[in-house]
Amino acid sequence: MKITSTEFVTSAVKPLNYPVGELPEVALAGRSNVGKSSLLNKLINRKRLARTSNTPGRTRLINFFLVNDSFHLVDLPGYGYARVPLGERDSWRKMVESYLLTRPNLKGVLLLVDSRHPPTEMDLQMYGWLKFRGLPAAVAATKADKLSRSRLLQSLKVIRSELQLSEGDVLIPFSAETGQGREALLEVIGSWTISTNIEDNSN
Repeated sequence: MKITSTEFVTSAVKPLNYPVGELPEVALAGRSNVGKSSLLNKLINRKRLARTSNTPGRTRLINFFLVNDSFHLVDLPGYGYARVPLGERDSWRKMVESYLLTRPNLKGVLLLVDSRHPPTEMDLQMYGWLKFRGLPAAVAATKADKLSRSRLLQSLKVIRSELQLSEGDVLIPFSAETGQGREALLEVIGSWTISTNIEDNSN
């Protein structure tokens, strides 16, 4: 899939604020500071469309980006940042769960995990929850350029084991610095969104 146009659409807290219409959506989920905004920027070849920060917990809203005038990439607030007050973390959780549970436009979720570390308990819970709900999901192992080839291969084995990925489950090493994994992720996103548009147009 080739990206020809992108634009920020809106930030939302409640379903009332989501974009109207029936365009398919792909959400990016992961713990705070795992690199969601960096991955999004690399996917769409824009350096600063999604704001990046070294400070975990920067993304506190659900951000919608229109791609190719045909689907939305949705940047969800990161989870697991301990320095955020408990009440605020709980509100983030409810905001994300509401989106994942009630948004009919959602066609798939990219779960980002840090390739340098084993998946966290919250990573395991999120992936298990997605599978339980029957939501299509793929895993992106971010910051792959920080590891040697041998260490990355070992890390991918650990991630696949910890998340209990089957042979058919998608696990893609990704680097926002080098672009490794970009085309593979775009192919996954295309499989979720382009096929949906074709089906909708045929009805």
